[in-house]
Amino acid sequence: MLKKIAFSLVTLIGFSTTSMAQGGFAHEIGVIFGPVTFQSDYGERHDLDTNLGNTGFGIGITHYLNFSANNNRDRFFSEHFKVRSELSFSKTNLQHFGEWVEKDPARLGVQQLKAMRGSSTVFNLGSQLEFSPFMKIHDFENTIGAFSPYVSLGFLVSYYKSHVGSDLGQLGTPDTTFPKYLTPSDGHQFGFSSENGVVLSATAGLGAHYKIADMHDIMIEARFQMFSSDWVDGLNPNKDIYTENKNNDWQVWFNVGYIYYLEF
Repeated sequence: MLKKIAFSLVTLIGFSTTSMAQGGFAHEIGVIFGPVTFQSDYGERHDLDTNLGNTGFGIGITHYLNFSANNNRDRFFSEHFKVRSELSFSKTNLQHFGEWVEKDPARLGVQQLKAMRGSSTVFNLGSQLEFSPFMKIHDFENTIGAFSPYVSLGFLVSYYKSHVGSDLGQLGTPDTTFPKYLTPSDGHQFGFSSENGVVLSATAGLGAHYKIADMHDIMIEARFQMFSSDWVDGLNPNKDIYTENKNNDWQVWFNVGYIYYLEF
């Protein structure tokens, strides 16, 4: 896995360097920021309090490779696609919400879930392909006030740092830890772990660019990011026993961004 990740990074860096060195391309840089909702093993699935409570913040810098140079303006790909490279960061503080922490507060299990605290910090590096189906890139660039929706798909290499703890004391004992997290899981002694790691993640997004001036755009975006691991949040109960926790961790970004054109 690490060899594949390293190869992906080298390929990405090499592609970006080669592209910057070649003529016929236009380049754009930008910044994105906004809330991130982390869907993890904390809380209850499809619960509004969980979705709102486990919300963090993300920020990133972006580079767009624009193929719509003059000598390419008649090609469908160059007029509707851009490659977006990204370096981004997000952090989310996590805790349990939902019916299982709203039961009898005198029960030890309820107290253990309420006392559990965690956080997940994620750094991403990778690329996405943006497709704008309704408007040609040249038409958008030359029309102040233009609005161009897009969809995107891509892959990121993600470095994560997770932390898990409890207000009751050190986790790992029956007095402080809910039983499902004491069971060994996926090569770990318990179903929780404070650790660092590198994983791959796939992304899919829906957004729009808005032209505010000749060299300036703003954008809005909702983006889904699925990780290749279930340890990004620090919790991973044994899936053979606790089948309700079968999915890997994922998060949704709601971004607002600003884009500046380096050249046409």
